Amino acid sequence: MMLGLIGKKIGMSQIFDDNGKVIPVTIIKAGPCTIVQRKSIDTDGYSSVQLGYEEIPDRKTAKPQQGHFKKYQVANFRYLKEFKILETDEINTGDVLDVELFKVNEIIKVTGISKGKGFQGVVKKHGFAGFIHSHGTHESFRGPGSVGQSSQPSRIFKGHRMPGQMGSDQVTVKSIKIIKIDKENNLVLVKGAIPGSRNSIVYLSK
Repeated sequence: MMLGLIGKKIGMSQIFDDNGKVIPVTIIKAGPCTIVQRKSIDTDGYSSVQLGYEEIPDRKTAKPQQGHFKKYQVANFRYLKEFKILETDEINTGDVLDVELFKVNEIIKVTGISKGKGFQGVVKKHGFAGFIHSHGTHESFRGPGSVGQSSQPSRIFKGHRMPGQMGSDQVTVKSIKIIKIDKENNLVLVKGAIPGSRNSIVYLSK
């Protein structure tokens, strides 16, 4: 069984453990998520469940999605995500999953979209040192330096570290420890930082 939840990153804070040690935590509002569709090996070729998160009205839902939700007799949801499960797991369409899916001190993985930082140079994007600031260096202190070859092969190889767009990538952080669970407010506090900005969508997996 490899279930998870869709959540929203609230922000970072800190709490104290029993010994008075400060623990940095990220607060995630996880669920409740409704099972929209159950996929099986017989009909779809693999076994999984499709979870829906954050209900929205019909006027904010496209017609094709409205038909999908009405087919399984569930509400309209803003976000959908599939999680793998075993074929033998007894989970049905319409069931609701919340933070009780996880336990304190459990190790999970969190997936999100990292913060976008726009077009950046090689110093910020790849950690290049740049040029020395003396002995005739002129107007190129943060440049990448020589990037090509001579007449053979006379091109830049693929994968060469160059300036470009930075961030806005899907990032998965593994071995994240759950520090605290607030069942009343559907909050999960995990140790350390996770990808994404405030109010961005993240996926918690067992």
